Amino acid sequence: MHVAITGASRGIGEALVREYARAGAAVTLVARAKDRLEQLAGEVGGKTFVVAADLTDVEHACDWLGPAEEALGPIDVLVNNAGVQIIAPAARSDTERCEDMLRLNVHTPMRLTRAVLPAMLARKSGAIVDISSMAALTPMPGMYYYNAAKAALGNASEGLRGELRGTGVHVVTVYPGPVDTDMARRGYEIYEKTWATAVSPVGNAGELARLVRGAVERRRPRVIYPRTYMVARWFPNLSRWFTARFSPPIRQLPPA
Repeated sequence: MHVAITGASRGIGEALVREYARAGAAVTLVARAKDRLEQLAGEVGGKTFVVAADLTDVEHACDWLGPAEEALGPIDVLVNNAGVQIIAPAARSDTERCEDMLRLNVHTPMRLTRAVLPAMLARKSGAIVDISSMAALTPMPGMYYYNAAKAALGNASEGLRGELRGTGVHVVTVYPGPVDTDMARRGYEIYEKTWATAVSPVGNAGELARLVRGAVERRRPRVIYPRTYMVARWFPNLSRWFTARFSPPIRQLPPA
């Protein structure tokens, strides 16, 4: 089995690489940091293919697919994990940086999915895994562009699953809440510490990776993790009210 993982150098992406390599899959690792990817590939062993690419360049975001398939065979599982998070007041957000984020978090995964899908449909097998966010279900204050990006990817993913029912191609939509990664820790530093941040469950990237692989194998529709946050799917109005009302404020910023 050939699994291609974008954003593979750190955090959830790294955990997914380790999980699939441990399970004996051939893994393509895609991210910008070539040195880190090569180090990780060496650590996990097995069959790997390393791609250093800037996936904010949507026009060239699929260039690595051909070489990866030449090296490791047809892609059986595409994991759209690459993404960045921007936390800032909407009125003071850097528009150019935020629109780069939209390209990386939305346009590129949709391009990649569109590129691999015809061959998967022809084989009547394959899986697409889209790493969305709890921000898609319960938008966070201070994440104007990020909320939009993850909601777009999540909704596209959920709709595609229904479209592909009966084709042999499965789609898993993943909604991570706070997971202990470098990106999450940087995010927490931007918000003030309140009782809400103190009691919010925080997950582990390795456990999330195991849940994702299990969802692909068992053809489950989605992963919400930590599981406590499943309340947001079943009681969306209450969850959104709670998030809007009790999310911590962003730390005081200097004048623009």
